Amino acid sequence: MTDSAASIDTTRFIECNGGAYPVRIEYQWLNPERVDAPIALFLHEGLGSIALWKGWPQQLCDRLNCRGLVYSRPGYGRSTPRRSGERWPVEFLHRQAQEVLPAFLDALGVDAEERSHMWLIGHSDGGTIALLYASAFPEALAGLAVMAPHLFVEPMTVEGIEKARSTYETTSFRDKLQAYHDDVDSAFYGWNDAWLNPAFLQWDITEELSSIRRPLLAIQGYDDEYASMLQIDKIKAAVDHAQLVKLTQCRHSPHRDATDEVNDAIAAFVRAHRG
Repeated sequence: MTDSAASIDTTRFIECNGGAYPVRIEYQWLNPERVDAPIALFLHEGLGSIALWKGWPQQLCDRLNCRGLVYSRPGYGRSTPRRSGERWPVEFLHRQAQEVLPAFLDALGVDAEERSHMWLIGHSDGGTIALLYASAFPEALAGLAVMAPHLFVEPMTVEGIEKARSTYETTSFRDKLQAYHDDVDSAFYGWNDAWLNPAFLQWDITEELSSIRRPLLAIQGYDDEYASMLQIDKIKAAVDHAQLVKLTQCRHSPHRDATDEVNDAIAAFVRAHRG
């Protein structure tokens, strides 16, 4: 067993308030022996889970000398799936940031002092959740790094999500995704139906970001198939102290498409702002 593998805790489950109803959340600590180290909390993409992150959170936590906290949001991975017939509302990302995440941290006993030193690392929908959390609780984190976050809906976003639906329903993509979720349809259609809701076209969180006080790093690839560089440009316009990293030959998953560049950027960012 490698040192890295030895520092990964077993997957655990905890009950907490999921907003509309109680849920069981799958979570995992990385480097749990570093009890005095700050927490790096990872927020996965719209079809993600603990398993879909693969080894990247561990790699980054080792680089940052942090404890890691990874979890699957309700509806994903081995966490409580959506209830039959449930459709997530337009504000589902707000609920994850302002209700589910704080309830999850409460259930784990992560107190206000630990939260004030906590770094959020979010990808795609997880990046949006990180931004919404930082705007709602501006003192309850040390800083955040977001990759390919969504602030508003672009035509290319809708086109990409429509294409994902067709791929899911006509190819082997569903079978591949099933390896990462106990209820793969819960994960896919929860995300897909919410983003393709016509009411979602008016969704825009840009104005909410002005309350973010902590250090903020935003990373985007020029070849992102779901959104343009305007997403992080608007972050900079709303949060003057935000730092931007724009990557060439990078699509919607910077931590997979440009791993070294992303790790270097996040490590330098955290190092510069860590008290």
